[in-house]
Amino acid sequence: MSQTPAVRAAIVGSTGYGGVELIRLLAAHPRAAVSSVVSSSSAGSSFAEAFPHLTEIVTDKLDDVDPDLIRDKADVVFLATPHGVSAKLAPQFLAAGLKVIDLSGDFRLKDPEAYRHWYKKDAPAQAELDRAVYGMCELFGQEAAGADFVSNPGCFPTATALGLYPAVEAGWIDPDTIVIDSKTGVSGAGRGLALGSHFSEVNENFKAYKVNQHQHTPEIEMVLARAAGRPVAVTFTTHLAPMTRGIMSTMYATLTDRGRTSADFTGLYRSFYEGRKFVRVRDTGVYPATKEVYGSNYCDIGMSVDSRTGRITIISVIDNLVKGAAGQAIQNLNLIMGWDETLGLEFTPVYP
Repeated sequence: MSQTPAVRAAIVGSTGYGGVELIRLLAAHPRAAVSSVVSSSSAGSSFAEAFPHLTEIVTDKLDDVDPDLIRDKADVVFLATPHGVSAKLAPQFLAAGLKVIDLSGDFRLKDPEAYRHWYKKDAPAQAELDRAVYGMCELFGQEAAGADFVSNPGCFPTATALGLYPAVEAGWIDPDTIVIDSKTGVSGAGRGLALGSHFSEVNENFKAYKVNQHQHTPEIEMVLARAAGRPVAVTFTTHLAPMTRGIMSTMYATLTDRGRTSADFTGLYRSFYEGRKFVRVRDTGVYPATKEVYGSNYCDIGMSVDSRTGRITIISVIDNLVKGAAGQAIQNLNLIMGWDETLGLEFTPVYP
């Protein structure tokens, strides 16, 4: 850990997959360092007990969730907590004068009724929902600049919205015809024990889950509504794949002009994402795979127009723990601090 960081970071929920990924990424950040690892369930124990691969790398004991204690040790708090927990903690850390980046879904939706419906929990206060900036960096990064409270997007919405936004905003596809088929690795379910994520349940298996009920549905619709300038409803189905990391969103929509080609869409997307380091648009006819972004902050996008049906297929891949969580959270930290948003994130994917 850096001895003289420009920013000291505390990670609440540090023993989950998102929290430990933040530790891995911040270890390479030139201007930020982890100053406190926090866990309400394991306070006082050695971090390396939970994650032996960090032996002699993270030597701190786990702190308890105490805003006053953490205020003395940190400048910014990452909340890598389950849904419902951040709703209670974020206001306390903000009141203590800390900047907050929340990786849960508690502050993404601005409609309390939508939150209650999809998350089955009471929503935070409206004033807190309004205060939280929705930090999808490539689309709304200017809103995170200088903010003190950022809600980090979900993993599925990141892959999906980055794949659809340029075409919806340009009016090149009909947003009422969007169908989204997304697959995720098992780490998306978190580190807690559950029957559905046991090896024998996942290995050599492929299954749909939360059909028409996934809590990321309204978040995707919220982002696409900004692109369309009106409400959007999508069909969104998620699948669990027998792999550790990765998300692939395969999206289908009807063209508004059947004369547009795959090359036209490639040009549109490259123009839209010009200068955005972490979105890579593939050549026409070339499609990304999850292994090609593994361990990185990249989102890779490929597309194909089917002139026979007048529809387009868009394929978008990310690492769910990096671009879908910890990497984008650090990207948001960079924007909050006025740094280059790529700082500490310019590493290549792990391959094979």
